[in-house]
Amino acid sequence: MKIIAECANGRAAVKAIQEQRPDLVLLDLQMPELDGFGVVEAVGVEQMPVVIFITAYDQFALKAFESQALDYILKPFDSERFQKALRRAEKRIEQGSLEGFNSRLIGLLEAAANHSDSSIFLERVVVRKSGKIFFLSVNDIDWIEAEDNYVRLHVGTESHLVHGTLSGLEATLDPGRFLRVHRSTIMNLSRVKELQPMFHGEYAILLQDGTRLTSSRSYKDKLRNFLENAF
Repeated sequence: MKIIAECANGRAAVKAIQEQRPDLVLLDLQMPELDGFGVVEAVGVEQMPVVIFITAYDQFALKAFESQALDYILKPFDSERFQKALRRAEKRIEQGSLEGFNSRLIGLLEAAANHSDSSIFLERVVVRKSGKIFFLSVNDIDWIEAEDNYVRLHVGTESHLVHGTLSGLEATLDPGRFLRVHRSTIMNLSRVKELQPMFHGEYAILLQDGTRLTSSRSYKDKLRNFLENAF
């Protein structure tokens, strides 16, 4: 097995699949710009190679994926689970027939389209702390800030450092619950206590726990839309 391409977002994945024509794609469902389902639709079911879907949110996966008999890996996964998925994919590739796979892939896309939009957003975040792995509900997050190649999740008096970019995480969050107000800040809308107008469309944002955030002019339109819809 040889890795021929790695992609940072959904649109890059579409281009790589069309140009490289791989036998197998490991496709994350939550990606910036275009999610996993969007990649399949853009490439076309008939043109898709064998796919192993990777997902961090299991609400939809456990229902739709199992019903369509497609292989998927639920984050976090270990080497044994990854090798098992590769063996299944290899067997399918050796058989040389994707007819059954394509029909199930179509069924999966239909199931996703008919599913509630709210369920496709990230519900839990995998956090590693003190040698342990646990799941953090996004509802518990007060606000999020960028920190180099990581994002810091603020939860009450605690914070957790998770690898990734703020833009990448923003693409997975429900925009009805989370709002980016600065290039380095995302806030949980349910935690907002007070907004204090400043200069040039900027705001000082006071959260329920006393945390004070500041919005930037670049995101004033998003904040204005939130204010207009809040009343």
